[in-house]
Amino acid sequence: MKVSKPGRRGSGRITAEDVARRLGVSQSTISRAFSPSASISENMKKRVASAALELGYQPNVIARSLITRRTDIVAIVIGNLVDPFYTTLLRILTERLQASGKQTLLFSSSQAGGLDAILPTLLQYQVDGIVITSAAVSSDMVRICAKRETPVVLLNRYVPGIEISAVSCDNVEGGRQMARYLVELGHERLAFVSGQPDASTSLDRQQGFISELAQYGISSCVIEQAGEYSYEAGYEAALRLMRSGNVPDGVFFASDIMAIGGMDAFRAKGLSIPHDISVVGFNDVPLAAWPTYSLTTVRHPWEEMADSVVEMLGLDAGATPKKATTQLIPGALIQRSSAGPRSGQAPRPFARSARHGPQ
Repeated sequence: MKVSKPGRRGSGRITAEDVARRLGVSQSTISRAFSPSASISENMKKRVASAALELGYQPNVIARSLITRRTDIVAIVIGNLVDPFYTTLLRILTERLQASGKQTLLFSSSQAGGLDAILPTLLQYQVDGIVITSAAVSSDMVRICAKRETPVVLLNRYVPGIEISAVSCDNVEGGRQMARYLVELGHERLAFVSGQPDASTSLDRQQGFISELAQYGISSCVIEQAGEYSYEAGYEAALRLMRSGNVPDGVFFASDIMAIGGMDAFRAKGLSIPHDISVVGFNDVPLAAWPTYSLTTVRHPWEEMADSVVEMLGLDAGATPKKATTQLIPGALIQRSSAGPRSGQAPRPFARSARHGPQ
């Protein structure tokens, strides 16, 4: 007796109908088994997976997206894959999105024209949401995405005056934390090395740092413009500080990768860290914990930020559109050996304003 093989019209291609027939269930059951957010028992999901493996069936996500009008793909726009901050952030965010049943599509905004230039291409993929980690955002871009009902979330930055959701570390408070730490170590000749001049991250860290120094009666702080978040920019900024003739005893770099470049520059010129100069950064990238650097820094709330992004995107089936909001999550001061008491004296207390309370 001739036994018919699974598949249609002799093509040999296994379909969901074949798997359903094998298990004696409906095709919708097979579809739900391959949809992470669908309601289906674990036992049935395992039975479907086993039968699919045996028959050699793979769901066609492209065909399914034409029916559901959802691709389960989230676009991530990133402009700097050199800074280890962004690679760490990308890994954690991708893990969170995949755990919620979404896949990611990576776009680089480093080309001329930035985000607006790549937006038409990005939207051709019919993504369910967009996460922007490092790019300038225009009101036109927000309007286009809103018209298409594509949720957009800014990660690690925000844009005042534009109705768009954002989640970021509380950079102002992080700058304040670092100012308190350095002052309590006895440092008075301080410098801040900024990153990108128009980045909210750098501006907020600088604002928090300068305003907190003022609370201790320190009105003079050298501001050195590095221009970008990179090792090279930090290295060159440190060299300029040393050529100025008034070398600070404590330097706050706006990012870890800049601080690491700065530490190498200071050491190359014979300075001892932290005996001659204390160096601190921001982000707590894996490299910061290496014994060579042992960098004191502010740790980003990586996991909390990624969780907030997934929630703000609101991509679960039946989720109602979320109103644009900005969420700031506090970071944590991580003390390592790149910063220490000012050479020649022990840390001494400074008068604080009333809002700080007793020491």
